[in-house]
Amino acid sequence: MQTEAAVSSRDQNRALGLSTIAFTACFAVWTIFSIIGVAIKDELGLNDTQFGLLVATPILTGSITRLFLGVWTEKYGGRLVFAGQMILTALATWALTLADSYIMYLIAALGIGLAGGSFIIGVAYVSRWYDAGHQGTALGIFGAGNVGAAVTKFIAPFVLVAYGWHGVAYVWAFGLAIVGVLFFLLAKDDPELVERRRTGAKAPSLAEQFAPLRNLQVWRFSLYYFFVFGAFVALALWMPHYLIDVYGVDVKTAGMAAASFSLSASLFRAYGGHLSDKFGARQVMYWTFGFSLVLLFMLSYPPTAYIVQGKDGPIAFSTMMGFWPFIVVLFALGFFMSLGKAAVFKHIPVYYPRHVGAVGGLVGMIGGLGGFVLPIVFGAALDLTGIYTSCFAILFGLVAIALTWMHLSIRAMERAAHGPALDDLPSLPEMQDIHVPGKTVMPRVLQDWRPEDAAFWNEKGQAVARRNLWISIPALLLAFSVWMVWSVVVARLPAIGFDFTPGQLFWLAALPGLSGASLRIFYSFMVPVFGGRLWTTLSTASLLLPAMGIGYAVQNPETPYLIFLVLALLCGFGGGNFASSMANIGYFFPKAEKGNALALNAGLGNLGVSVMQFLVPIVITAGVFGALGGQPQTMSDGGQLWMQNAGFVWVPFILAATVAAWLGMNDIADARASFADQAVIFSRTHNWLMCILYTGTFGSFIGYSAGFPLLTKLAFPEVNALNYVFLGPLVGALSRAATGWISDRFGGGRVTFWTFAAMIAATFGVIVFLGVGSFVGFFACFMALFFLTGVGNASTFQMIPVIMGREVPHLMPELGVEERKRQIAMESGAITAFTSAIAAYGAFFIPKAYGTSIAMTGSAVGALWGFLIFYAICVGITWVVYTRPGGLLHDIERGRGAMGAAAQPAQ
Repeated sequence: MQTEAAVSSRDQNRALGLSTIAFTACFAVWTIFSIIGVAIKDELGLNDTQFGLLVATPILTGSITRLFLGVWTEKYGGRLVFAGQMILTALATWALTLADSYIMYLIAALGIGLAGGSFIIGVAYVSRWYDAGHQGTALGIFGAGNVGAAVTKFIAPFVLVAYGWHGVAYVWAFGLAIVGVLFFLLAKDDPELVERRRTGAKAPSLAEQFAPLRNLQVWRFSLYYFFVFGAFVALALWMPHYLIDVYGVDVKTAGMAAASFSLSASLFRAYGGHLSDKFGARQVMYWTFGFSLVLLFMLSYPPTAYIVQGKDGPIAFSTMMGFWPFIVVLFALGFFMSLGKAAVFKHIPVYYPRHVGAVGGLVGMIGGLGGFVLPIVFGAALDLTGIYTSCFAILFGLVAIALTWMHLSIRAMERAAHGPALDDLPSLPEMQDIHVPGKTVMPRVLQDWRPEDAAFWNEKGQAVARRNLWISIPALLLAFSVWMVWSVVVARLPAIGFDFTPGQLFWLAALPGLSGASLRIFYSFMVPVFGGRLWTTLSTASLLLPAMGIGYAVQNPETPYLIFLVLALLCGFGGGNFASSMANIGYFFPKAEKGNALALNAGLGNLGVSVMQFLVPIVITAGVFGALGGQPQTMSDGGQLWMQNAGFVWVPFILAATVAAWLGMNDIADARASFADQAVIFSRTHNWLMCILYTGTFGSFIGYSAGFPLLTKLAFPEVNALNYVFLGPLVGALSRAATGWISDRFGGGRVTFWTFAAMIAATFGVIVFLGVGSFVGFFACFMALFFLTGVGNASTFQMIPVIMGREVPHLMPELGVEERKRQIAMESGAITAFTSAIAAYGAFFIPKAYGTSIAMTGSAVGALWGFLIFYAICVGITWVVYTRPGGLLHDIERGRGAMGAAAQPAQ
């Protein structure tokens, strides 16, 4: 970063002007598929999901390359890196015309994606020419090069009509190559690079440049940019297709209309930079997110017909946004997104002036990934729901999350600066007169909690901890029951008149796993923030929504598929509960009993899957709730089912568990920690390695539980699968609860290694018996898999506190004994919860892998081979990192590290 006195205004203008022109040309190429993709879609007969992947592929390369292009710019200078990047992109654009298949188009699109990396090159280059007071404006002007998307949409349709899409590719490739050569000839090296060369100073190392990436703040900026830039790119790519399908306009009109959005989302970026310099980037971000929420709500509301029963009869009316109102609202959305783009990058050179390339590269990469991920999500959502406005509904949710996180972070910073003063204020201003600071004490909060103190534990602690455990277990059991109830309901839907395809049924079976896993990421950090008692109460009560919703939805075969999709996602509430439950119980017990307590909580909680798969087939055969439960459904064979009981049966138990949690559980004052405190786990390598291993164990358990009923029914239609499938989750849950002692005795790492080795053999057995059509062999091998997943679930969780007991003293040697204990407990709890969150995605990917494999090959064998390879990877990780001689856990598990462990209280 330079002051204005360091360089002349002429050199500043030269750098800014050339960079903006180059970025405009790159952005025009980067979004080329928004126009020529429509022609390629028709040429290859692509569906919406394939089209979304095609137009998003360049965004993937452009996003990922931003990270290292920013670093290279810091090291070699923008003049060389920018020119080379443009010439390489031009060659890739020309090569696109040689593609002759969908795969080849995707490969060529990866090369074109280099154009997207130009942004971070320009940011790192331009920011070095300006001081902090003018960087916002300068970077805003540079960022207005996003207008290249509008250039493509204005001009490319006419070139397309005249010369075909090949003509567009030739013209855009030639133009970008010319700009690249001119930039190299006319641009100057930035002042910092010149000074470094003059003094012989070394360029910053990779470690120095990437150091700020461990800060949570950087990732929060990345989420902002995921919306303001990633969603902009996604909509720029998606809108021509959307407008053609929804409003029936031709490609030229669609291109011009979509260009108006690209213009507003680009040109006003310069104004956003000026506003950020004048009013502050934070204020501009509030404007961006606030107005975007309103505008996206308007855009996401689908055309709807209403019938209101009036006093003189039905009153019918409908709502639908016309073409021109849609364009106006979209233009306004683009305006506020452009302000937000400038505001995000105003933050970076201010907070990280010497790491603009690395930090800006990461933020730009995450933002660019939004342009890759979101079009695919838009296509999948459209295929699944059939609702065109679903793309805007997805963005509405994204903005709500970003705004909430930003506001909470700002409040946390305010509290850190003025905590005591804020704590003395009442929550509501009107209570000022009656508020007495410190008078209100939170109920059932354990201010003094010392589980490692033997006297305290025997006298008081043990009874309290066990009471919390035995209240937590049934609540978690119910959570698993509701989470996985869809696996049984889905298998019965066709029999009671629901005309869903196998692909739709597998989506319904998979979505609870997807939402449950995603919720676990957030639930992982909720207990230290809100307290275990309150969070367990709220999370258990939330199970009423999917339970009652299922009960009503299955009674009418005309219930739209969209309603079932929503209910499947709501079932994920049950999946999220596991992460918070395990984190909560871990705080109550001493290390000597923590493994057994977690095994009981998790193992008996997992039992909810088999309880559900055993109970639901029974209760749906009788009118358990009488007239209150509704009428039975008639099956295709003439029989009757009360399918609603699959949801209603859990309601009274959920109510009882909710009341028990509120009245009987406790919070621990010392367990309180902010999200920022817990976020240290994201910099721990072993957190990510344990995510992989636990995905292999728990991800397999929950994924097999979700997909086993439907897979068995499809593979062996002559067998009444629902009479047997509950045995798998039962075996897995009981083995987890009963085998924790094995890991305590022989070491979690060693048990994990041999468990994965045995899972490879069992998976191979499933493949063999599925091929020969033997149900007995297939079923026996699956029972072995379920048993092994339970053993592995217990062993991997046993590893986590041992690993952190070894790592924290080395990573944070400045901590005292008590501080070290708290840090190990906090990190172990957070990693335990977070790994469970990542592993829970198995509940989505395994059923979805079955469905994809069956759709592509007619058999689930392809998916099973993929699982086997993954288990082999897990074996390798466990051996290389943990159990081999010299591995992290080898000495401990061999007993040779006992004295060293005893010498460290953290162990």
